Amino acid sequence: MARPIWTGNLSFGLLNVPVSLMSGTRSNDLSFRMLDSRDRNPIRFERVNAETGEEVPWKEIVKAFEYDKGNYVVIEKSDIASAAPESHESVEIEAFVDADSIDVRFYEKPYVLVPGKKAEKGYVLLRETLREAKKIGVARVVIRTREYLSAVMPLGDALVLMLMRYPQELVDPSEYKLPEGKAGDYRISAKELEMATQLVDSMAAKWNPGDYHDEFRERLAEIIRKRIKDKGATTQVLEEPEPEEGAATNVVDFVSLLQKSLKDNRRTPAKKTATKKAARKAAPRKAAKAKKAPAKMAAKSGTRTRKAG
Repeated sequence: MARPIWTGNLSFGLLNVPVSLMSGTRSNDLSFRMLDSRDRNPIRFERVNAETGEEVPWKEIVKAFEYDKGNYVVIEKSDIASAAPESHESVEIEAFVDADSIDVRFYEKPYVLVPGKKAEKGYVLLRETLREAKKIGVARVVIRTREYLSAVMPLGDALVLMLMRYPQELVDPSEYKLPEGKAGDYRISAKELEMATQLVDSMAAKWNPGDYHDEFRERLAEIIRKRIKDKGATTQVLEEPEPEEGAATNVVDFVSLLQKSLKDNRRTPAKKTATKKAARKAAPRKAAKAKKAPAKMAAKSGTRTRKAG
């Protein structure tokens, strides 16, 4: 049985739906180990000091940011903790947008939201409301230690959470040299357009994902099976313990919560979010600023730390 990434709440307005965040993808890649060709022993990679060549134990390793070529500033665990988001077990929907208004390039990785015990009513309520309104919930979610922008959308009987890229992660196509203008600007005749359209129509089909397979992986897997049969091999797989079920919830009066959410929703989602985040991060930001001041001064004055390598 698949293990949840985390178990928490899907929140919109004053409604909280207990859910488990489950992976929506699985890896089919064939993984390989590197062996010494002389004796077939596995290759081990060690953490070594670039100058002395000595192995460095984990307890002596720190994280650093290279702010200039060969110049590093050490980042403490407390610095990372102060920048980390506050909530780790919730999907907080901040706004609802038209389903077709998000550029497909923003979508990155799917997860499945699974309702906890006795949480089916709130789950179905949101799912059917989104489907009827043709809306998508824009939310923030923390996976491990990083906060992601995400979209909550209905898909069949499921609510799918799609991790999204931030705008600054996308490359504007205009940065590349692309052919601008219309077909006529490139001496494409009406006959050529007509014939190309006919070709597209002749190849039209309904999308059926089952028709497509990773043929390279299948051929490579068959080669591996033959090698195992020829050479002989043993494999041991350690099974992981079963995950615990999500926590049960009490019966909730959804009508009263929805009415209160509508009554309280006087400001725009963006303003509410800004107010909430400002209050939440004011103290950590001051602490982080105090810690980082010496590093900034060192960078400005040209102080260089010891070069690695």
